[in-house]
Amino acid sequence: MNPFELRPQKADKIFTEWKKVLVKPYDKNTVDPYTRLRVILMSGTEFESVRLTHAMSRMCPNNDVRRRLAYMRRGEQLQQKRVASLKPADESILEHTIGYEQLAVDLTANLALGEKNGYVRKQLDFALLEDFDHLYRYADLMELEKGGDPARLVGDYTEIMPGRPTVSEYRHPFDDVRFYMNGYLNDLRTKLCVNIITAAEQQTMNFYMNVGNLYASPLGRKLFNEIAMIEEQHVTGYGCLKDPCMSEWENLLMNEYTECYLYYSCYEDETDARIRKIWEMHFLEEVAHLHEAAELLRVYGGKVWQQVLPEGGEFPELLKFRSQKEYIREVLKSVRLTGVEEGFEDVDKLPDSFRYFGYNARVHGSVEAAGTHTVIEKAIERLGQDYRLMGKEHPVRALADRRRDNTDVGRVKGA
Repeated sequence: MNPFELRPQKADKIFTEWKKVLVKPYDKNTVDPYTRLRVILMSGTEFESVRLTHAMSRMCPNNDVRRRLAYMRRGEQLQQKRVASLKPADESILEHTIGYEQLAVDLTANLALGEKNGYVRKQLDFALLEDFDHLYRYADLMELEKGGDPARLVGDYTEIMPGRPTVSEYRHPFDDVRFYMNGYLNDLRTKLCVNIITAAEQQTMNFYMNVGNLYASPLGRKLFNEIAMIEEQHVTGYGCLKDPCMSEWENLLMNEYTECYLYYSCYEDETDARIRKIWEMHFLEEVAHLHEAAELLRVYGGKVWQQVLPEGGEFPELLKFRSQKEYIREVLKSVRLTGVEEGFEDVDKLPDSFRYFGYNARVHGSVEAAGTHTVIEKAIERLGQDYRLMGKEHPVRALADRRRDNTDVGRVKGA
Protein backbone atom coordinates (compact mmCIF):
# COMPACT_ATOMS: atom_id res chain seq x y z
CA MET A 1 0.00 0.00 0.00
CA ASN A 2 1.34 3.41 -1.00
CA PRO A 3 -0.83 6.31 0.29
CA PHE A 4 0.78 8.74 -2.16
CA GLU A 5 -0.72 6.78 -5.03
CA LEU A 6 -4.27 7.13 -3.69
CA ARG A 7 -6.47 9.98 -4.81
CA PRO A 8 -7.21 12.03 -1.68
CA GLN A 9 -10.79 12.77 -0.72
CA LYS A 10 -11.89 16.35 -0.18
CA ALA A 11 -10.40 17.49 3.11
CA ASP A 12 -13.65 18.96 4.42
CA LYS A 13 -15.39 15.57 4.23
CA ILE A 14 -14.08 14.90 7.75
CA PHE A 15 -16.23 17.70 9.21
CA THR A 16 -19.46 16.09 10.34
CA GLU A 17 -22.18 16.17 12.98
CA TRP A 18 -21.52 15.03 16.54
CA LYS A 19 -23.59 11.84 16.32
CA LYS A 20 -21.06 10.55 13.78
CA VAL A 21 -18.14 11.57 15.98
CA LEU A 22 -19.27 10.37 19.41
CA VAL A 23 -19.71 6.74 18.43
CA LYS A 24 -20.83 3.79 20.54
CA PRO A 25 -18.14 2.60 23.00
CA TYR A 26 -16.91 -0.97 23.04
CA ASP A 27 -18.07 -3.33 25.80
CA LYS A 28 -15.23 -3.52 28.30
CA ASN A 29 -16.27 -7.03 29.35
CA THR A 30 -16.12 -8.56 25.87
CA VAL A 31 -13.65 -6.41 23.93
CA ASP A 32 -10.49 -8.11 22.69
CA PRO A 33 -7.53 -6.70 24.70
CA TYR A 34 -5.68 -5.81 21.50
CA THR A 35 -8.67 -3.79 20.24
CA ARG A 36 -8.41 -1.82 23.49
CA LEU A 37 -4.70 -1.27 22.78
CA ARG A 38 -5.36 -0.02 19.26
CA VAL A 39 -7.81 2.53 20.64
CA ILE A 40 -5.20 3.80 23.10
CA LEU A 41 -2.48 3.82 20.45
CA MET A 42 -4.49 5.80 17.91
CA SER A 43 -5.70 8.30 20.48
CA GLY A 44 -2.05 8.97 21.36
CA THR A 45 -1.14 9.25 17.69
CA GLU A 46 -3.79 11.94 17.20
CA PHE A 47 -2.58 13.80 20.29
CA GLU A 48 0.90 13.86 18.77
CA SER A 49 -0.41 15.31 15.51
CA VAL A 50 -2.38 18.04 17.28
CA ARG A 51 0.62 18.91 19.45
CA LEU A 52 2.94 19.18 16.43
CA THR A 53 0.78 21.57 14.41
CA HIS A 54 0.09 23.75 17.44
CA ALA A 55 3.85 24.05 18.00
CA MET A 56 4.36 24.90 14.32
CA SER A 57 1.65 27.58 14.41
CA ARG A 58 3.18 29.24 17.45
CA MET A 59 6.50 29.64 15.62
CA CYS A 60 5.05 30.67 12.25
CA PRO A 61 4.45 34.36 11.35
CA ASN A 62 2.43 33.54 8.20
CA ASN A 63 -1.31 33.48 8.93
CA ASP A 64 -2.12 31.81 5.61
CA VAL A 65 0.02 28.86 6.70
CA ARG A 66 -1.54 28.96 10.16
CA ARG A 67 -4.98 28.66 8.56
CA ARG A 68 -3.95 25.57 6.60
CA LEU A 69 -2.50 24.01 9.74
CA ALA A 70 -5.65 24.88 11.70
CA TYR A 71 -7.77 23.24 8.99
CA MET A 72 -5.75 20.02 9.22
CA ARG A 73 -5.70 20.13 13.01
CA ARG A 74 -9.47 20.47 13.28
CA GLY A 75 -9.76 17.21 11.38
CA GLU A 76 -7.22 15.52 13.65
CA GLN A 77 -9.18 16.73 16.66
CA LEU A 78 -12.40 15.21 15.34
CA GLN A 79 -10.61 11.93 14.72
CA GLN A 80 -9.23 11.95 18.26
CA LYS A 81 -12.71 12.60 19.66
CA ARG A 82 -14.11 9.64 17.70
CA VAL A 83 -11.32 7.31 18.85
CA ALA A 84 -11.65 8.50 22.45
CA SER A 85 -15.41 7.94 22.40
CA LEU A 86 -14.76 4.22 21.89
CA LYS A 87 -13.69 4.13 25.53
CA PRO A 88 -16.67 3.20 27.75
CA ALA A 89 -17.63 5.34 30.74
CA ASP A 90 -17.56 2.35 33.07
CA GLU A 91 -13.89 1.65 32.37
CA SER A 92 -12.10 2.94 35.48
CA ILE A 93 -8.87 4.90 35.61
CA LEU A 94 -7.06 1.78 36.81
CA GLU A 95 -8.54 -0.44 34.10
CA HIS A 96 -7.55 2.20 31.56
CA THR A 97 -4.06 2.21 33.07
CA ILE A 98 -3.63 -1.55 32.71
CA GLY A 99 -4.36 -1.02 29.01
CA TYR A 100 -1.73 1.71 28.79
CA GLU A 101 0.93 -0.52 30.31
CA GLN A 102 -0.04 -3.57 28.26
CA LEU A 103 0.28 -1.34 25.19
CA ALA A 104 3.71 -0.15 26.37
CA VAL A 105 4.84 -3.76 26.78
CA ASP A 106 3.41 -5.43 23.68
CA LEU A 107 3.82 -2.48 21.31
CA THR A 108 7.47 -2.11 22.35
CA ALA A 109 8.14 -5.84 22.00
CA ASN A 110 6.57 -6.01 18.55
CA LEU A 111 8.46 -2.92 17.37
CA ALA A 112 11.74 -4.21 18.77
CA LEU A 113 11.40 -7.57 17.03
CA GLY A 114 11.21 -5.88 13.65
CA GLU A 115 13.80 -3.17 14.35
CA LYS A 116 17.02 -3.26 12.27
CA ASN A 117 18.81 -0.44 14.06
CA GLY A 118 20.59 -2.00 17.02
CA TYR A 119 20.76 1.23 19.03
CA VAL A 120 17.03 1.92 18.68
CA ARG A 121 16.32 -1.67 19.64
CA LYS A 122 18.42 -1.32 22.80
CA GLN A 123 16.35 1.69 23.87
CA LEU A 124 13.14 -0.22 23.17
CA ASP A 125 14.29 -3.22 25.21
CA PHE A 126 15.50 -1.00 28.04
CA ALA A 127 12.16 0.81 28.42
CA LEU A 128 10.32 -2.49 28.00
CA LEU A 129 12.07 -3.80 31.13
CA GLU A 130 10.58 -0.92 33.06
CA ASP A 131 7.08 -0.73 31.59
CA PHE A 132 6.73 -4.46 32.26
CA ASP A 133 7.31 -3.77 35.95
CA HIS A 134 4.75 -0.95 35.93
CA LEU A 135 2.11 -3.34 34.61
CA TYR A 136 2.88 -5.71 37.50
CA ARG A 137 2.56 -3.01 40.18
CA TYR A 138 -0.68 -1.57 38.81
CA ALA A 139 -2.09 -5.12 38.60
CA ASP A 140 -1.27 -5.65 42.28
CA LEU A 141 -3.00 -2.38 43.13
CA MET A 142 -6.06 -3.57 41.23
CA GLU A 143 -6.05 -6.88 43.09
CA LEU A 144 -5.67 -5.09 46.44
CA GLU A 145 -8.53 -2.69 45.77
CA LYS A 146 -10.72 -5.26 44.00
CA GLY A 147 -10.89 -2.75 41.18
CA GLY A 148 -11.12 -5.25 38.34
CA ASP A 149 -9.53 -8.39 36.96
CA PRO A 150 -6.04 -7.88 35.46
CA ALA A 151 -6.17 -11.31 33.81
CA ARG A 152 -9.37 -10.45 31.96
CA LEU A 153 -7.95 -7.12 30.83
CA VAL A 154 -4.73 -8.49 29.32
CA GLY A 155 -6.20 -11.79 28.11
CA ASP A 156 -3.79 -14.54 27.21
CA TYR A 157 -1.46 -12.13 25.43
CA THR A 158 0.71 -10.71 28.19
CA GLU A 159 2.24 -12.09 31.39
CA ILE A 160 2.26 -10.09 34.62
CA MET A 161 5.32 -10.34 36.87
CA PRO A 162 8.18 -8.08 38.04
CA GLY A 163 10.51 -6.41 35.59
CA ARG A 164 13.31 -4.02 36.48
CA PRO A 165 11.97 -2.83 39.87
CA THR A 166 10.52 0.65 39.58
CA VAL A 167 12.61 1.86 42.54
CA SER A 168 15.68 0.96 40.43
CA GLU A 169 14.52 3.02 37.45
CA TYR A 170 15.17 6.52 38.79
CA ARG A 171 18.25 7.76 36.91
CA HIS A 172 19.98 11.11 36.81
CA PRO A 173 18.47 13.18 33.96
CA PHE A 174 21.81 13.19 32.14
CA ASP A 175 21.54 9.43 31.65
CA ASP A 176 18.22 9.36 29.80
CA VAL A 177 19.51 11.42 26.86
CA ARG A 178 20.22 9.32 23.75
CA PHE A 179 21.95 9.83 20.41
CA TYR A 180 19.61 11.00 17.68
CA MET A 181 19.01 9.00 14.55
CA ASN A 182 19.88 10.55 11.19
CA GLY A 183 16.63 9.90 9.36
CA TYR A 184 18.27 9.72 5.95
CA LEU A 185 20.60 6.92 7.05
CA ASN A 186 17.90 4.71 8.57
CA ASP A 187 15.24 2.67 6.87
CA LEU A 188 11.61 3.65 6.81
CA ARG A 189 10.50 1.21 9.50
CA THR A 190 13.03 2.70 11.95
CA LYS A 191 11.68 6.19 11.27
CA LEU A 192 8.15 4.93 11.85
CA CYS A 193 9.20 3.04 14.97
CA VAL A 194 10.67 6.16 16.62
CA ASN A 195 7.61 8.24 15.73
CA ILE A 196 5.18 5.60 16.98
CA ILE A 197 6.84 4.82 20.31
CA THR A 198 7.51 8.48 21.15
CA ALA A 199 3.84 9.38 20.65
CA ALA A 200 2.67 6.35 22.64
CA GLU A 201 4.93 7.07 25.62
CA GLN A 202 4.13 10.78 25.49
CA GLN A 203 0.43 9.98 25.83
CA THR A 204 1.11 7.63 28.75
CA MET A 205 3.15 10.30 30.53
CA ASN A 206 0.42 12.90 29.99
CA PHE A 207 -2.30 10.54 31.20
CA TYR A 208 -0.48 9.82 34.45
CA MET A 209 0.32 13.48 34.97
CA ASN A 210 -3.39 14.29 34.66
CA VAL A 211 -4.90 11.45 36.71
CA GLY A 212 -2.25 11.04 39.41
CA ASN A 213 -3.86 13.62 41.66
CA LEU A 214 -7.40 12.37 40.93
CA TYR A 215 -6.97 8.78 42.06
CA ALA A 216 -9.06 7.99 45.12
CA SER A 217 -6.67 6.04 47.37
CA PRO A 218 -3.46 7.56 48.81
CA LEU A 219 -1.49 4.48 47.76
CA GLY A 220 -2.80 4.77 44.21
CA ARG A 221 -1.91 8.46 44.09
CA LYS A 222 1.66 7.64 45.13
CA LEU A 223 1.90 4.87 42.56
CA PHE A 224 0.67 7.02 39.68
CA ASN A 225 2.93 9.94 40.52
CA GLU A 226 6.03 7.80 40.97
CA ILE A 227 5.52 5.92 37.72
CA ALA A 228 4.66 9.16 35.89
CA MET A 229 8.22 10.30 36.55
CA ILE A 230 9.60 7.17 34.89
CA GLU A 231 7.38 7.82 31.87
CA GLU A 232 9.00 11.26 31.69
CA GLN A 233 12.37 9.51 31.50
CA HIS A 234 11.11 7.24 28.72
CA VAL A 235 9.75 10.15 26.69
CA THR A 236 13.13 11.88 27.02
CA GLY A 237 14.94 8.78 25.79
CA TYR A 238 12.62 8.08 22.88
CA GLY A 239 12.25 11.73 21.91
CA CYS A 240 16.03 12.10 21.68
CA LEU A 241 16.07 9.43 18.97
CA LYS A 242 14.07 11.67 16.62
CA ASP A 243 16.12 13.48 13.98
CA PRO A 244 16.43 17.14 15.09
CA CYS A 245 17.81 18.12 11.68
CA MET A 246 14.44 17.63 9.97
CA SER A 247 12.55 20.83 9.15
CA GLU A 248 9.07 21.43 10.51
CA TRP A 249 7.62 20.59 7.09
CA GLU A 250 9.52 17.32 6.92
CA ASN A 251 8.32 16.46 10.41
CA LEU A 252 4.73 17.25 9.42
CA LEU A 253 4.96 14.97 6.39
CA MET A 254 6.52 12.16 8.43
CA ASN A 255 3.88 12.57 11.11
CA GLU A 256 1.02 12.30 8.62
CA TYR A 257 2.67 9.32 6.94
CA THR A 258 2.96 7.63 10.37
CA GLU A 259 -0.76 8.17 10.95
CA CYS A 260 -1.60 6.65 7.57
CA TYR A 261 0.62 3.67 8.32
CA LEU A 262 -0.90 3.08 11.75
CA TYR A 263 -4.52 3.43 10.70
CA TYR A 264 -3.94 1.04 7.80
CA SER A 265 -2.17 -1.38 10.15
CA CYS A 266 -5.11 -1.20 12.57
CA TYR A 267 -7.55 -1.72 9.71
CA GLU A 268 -5.72 -4.84 8.55
CA ASP A 269 -5.31 -6.25 12.07
CA GLU A 270 -8.66 -5.38 13.70
CA THR A 271 -11.07 -8.16 14.69
CA ASP A 272 -14.06 -5.95 15.58
CA ALA A 273 -15.92 -5.25 12.31
CA ARG A 274 -17.50 -1.98 13.52
CA ILE A 275 -14.23 -0.52 14.78
CA ARG A 276 -12.42 -1.77 11.67
CA LYS A 277 -14.64 0.54 9.61
CA ILE A 278 -13.52 3.47 11.76
CA TRP A 279 -9.87 2.65 11.15
CA GLU A 280 -10.57 2.49 7.40
CA MET A 281 -12.41 5.83 7.43
CA HIS A 282 -9.61 7.52 9.38
CA PHE A 283 -6.99 6.06 7.04
CA LEU A 284 -8.70 7.66 4.04
CA GLU A 285 -8.97 10.96 5.90
CA GLU A 286 -5.28 10.82 6.79
CA VAL A 287 -4.39 10.26 3.13
CA ALA A 288 -5.90 13.70 2.45
CA HIS A 289 -3.84 15.18 5.29
CA LEU A 290 -0.70 13.50 3.93
CA HIS A 291 -1.19 15.02 0.48
CA GLU A 292 -1.74 18.42 2.08
CA ALA A 293 1.47 18.01 4.09
CA ALA A 294 3.32 17.10 0.88
CA GLU A 295 2.05 20.29 -0.74
CA LEU A 296 3.11 22.41 2.27
CA LEU A 297 6.54 20.78 2.13
CA ARG A 298 6.85 21.65 -1.56
CA VAL A 299 5.70 25.25 -1.24
CA TYR A 300 7.28 26.26 2.07
CA GLY A 301 9.99 23.65 2.59
CA GLY A 302 11.36 23.62 -0.93
CA LYS A 303 11.34 19.83 -1.18
CA VAL A 304 9.25 17.07 -2.66
CA TRP A 305 8.04 14.23 -0.47
CA GLN A 306 10.37 11.74 -2.21
CA GLN A 307 13.32 13.55 -0.62
CA VAL A 308 11.95 12.79 2.83
CA LEU A 309 10.79 9.28 1.95
CA PRO A 310 13.31 8.10 -0.64
CA GLU A 311 11.97 4.54 -0.27
CA GLY A 312 9.05 5.55 -2.48
CA GLY A 313 6.23 5.77 0.05
CA GLU A 314 5.23 2.09 0.01
CA PHE A 315 4.35 0.95 3.54
CA PRO A 316 6.91 -1.43 5.09
CA GLU A 317 5.66 -4.49 6.97
CA LEU A 318 2.55 -3.44 8.86
CA LEU A 319 2.38 -3.26 12.64
CA LYS A 320 0.54 -6.25 14.06
CA PHE A 321 -0.16 -6.91 17.72
CA ARG A 322 1.03 -10.39 18.56
CA SER A 323 1.80 -11.96 21.94
CA GLN A 324 5.57 -11.88 22.55
CA LYS A 325 5.93 -13.64 25.88
CA GLU A 326 9.16 -15.45 25.08
CA TYR A 327 10.84 -12.35 23.66
CA ILE A 328 9.89 -10.38 26.76
CA ARG A 329 11.21 -13.13 29.03
CA GLU A 330 14.55 -12.92 27.24
CA VAL A 331 14.66 -9.12 27.62
CA LEU A 332 13.90 -9.44 31.35
CA LYS A 333 17.26 -11.10 31.90
CA SER A 334 18.83 -7.63 31.52
CA VAL A 335 17.15 -6.18 34.62
CA ARG A 336 20.50 -5.03 36.02
CA LEU A 337 21.08 -2.52 33.21
CA THR A 338 20.85 1.20 33.80
CA GLY A 339 21.47 4.26 31.65
CA VAL A 340 24.95 5.77 31.38
CA GLU A 341 24.89 8.93 29.25
CA GLU A 342 23.92 7.75 25.74
CA GLY A 343 24.50 4.07 26.53
CA PHE A 344 23.61 1.32 29.00
CA GLU A 345 25.65 -0.54 31.61
CA ASP A 346 25.27 -3.19 34.28
CA VAL A 347 24.92 -1.53 37.69
CA ASP A 348 27.62 -3.85 39.08
CA LYS A 349 30.19 -2.35 36.68
CA LEU A 350 29.60 1.27 37.68
CA PRO A 351 31.99 3.05 40.08
CA ASP A 352 30.52 3.71 43.53
CA SER A 353 30.77 7.43 42.86
CA PHE A 354 28.61 7.33 39.71
CA ARG A 355 25.73 9.81 39.85
CA TYR A 356 23.05 7.11 39.48
CA PHE A 357 23.51 5.96 43.09
CA GLY A 358 23.37 9.43 44.64
CA TYR A 359 20.41 10.56 42.54
CA ASN A 360 18.44 7.37 43.17
CA ALA A 361 18.99 7.59 46.93
CA ARG A 362 18.04 11.27 47.03
CA VAL A 363 14.79 10.78 45.10
CA HIS A 364 13.62 7.87 47.22
CA GLY A 365 14.80 8.87 50.67
CA SER A 366 13.67 5.57 52.13
CA VAL A 367 12.91 2.92 49.51
CA GLU A 368 10.56 1.29 52.02
CA ALA A 369 8.29 4.33 51.76
CA ALA A 370 8.01 4.22 47.96
CA GLY A 371 4.47 3.60 46.75
CA THR A 372 5.69 1.19 44.06
CA HIS A 373 7.24 -0.95 46.80
CA THR A 374 4.44 -0.50 49.35
CA VAL A 375 1.79 -1.79 46.96
CA ILE A 376 3.61 -5.13 46.67
CA GLU A 377 4.25 -5.35 50.40
CA LYS A 378 0.57 -4.79 51.12
CA ALA A 379 -0.43 -7.37 48.51
CA ILE A 380 1.86 -9.95 50.08
CA GLU A 381 0.58 -9.11 53.55
CA ARG A 382 -3.08 -9.39 52.57
CA LEU A 383 -3.00 -12.10 49.90
CA GLY A 384 -0.09 -14.22 51.11
CA GLN A 385 1.87 -13.51 47.93
CA ASP A 386 1.99 -10.91 45.19
CA TYR A 387 -0.32 -10.97 42.17
CA ARG A 388 1.22 -12.49 39.05
CA LEU A 389 0.01 -13.99 35.79
CA MET A 390 2.69 -16.38 34.55
CA GLY A 391 2.86 -19.43 32.35
CA LYS A 392 6.02 -20.63 34.08
CA GLU A 393 8.66 -19.52 36.58
CA HIS A 394 10.16 -16.04 36.39
CA PRO A 395 13.29 -16.05 34.15
CA VAL A 396 15.28 -14.05 36.73
CA ARG A 397 15.94 -15.96 39.95
CA ALA A 398 16.30 -12.75 41.99
CA LEU A 399 12.68 -11.86 41.11
CA ALA A 400 11.13 -15.31 41.51
CA ASP A 401 10.13 -15.04 45.20
CA ARG A 402 6.46 -14.12 45.40
CA ARG A 403 6.66 -13.31 49.13
CA ARG A 404 9.33 -10.63 48.81
CA ASP A 405 9.59 -7.49 46.70
CA ASN A 406 13.23 -7.29 45.63
CA THR A 407 14.11 -3.57 45.69
CA ASP A 408 17.87 -4.13 45.31
CA VAL A 409 18.24 -5.79 41.90
CA GLY A 410 19.32 -3.25 39.30
CA ARG A 411 19.89 -0.65 42.03
CA VAL A 412 22.41 -2.05 44.52
CA LYS A 413 25.74 -3.39 43.31
CA GLY A 414 26.08 -7.12 43.77
CA ALA A 415 22.37 -7.67 44.43
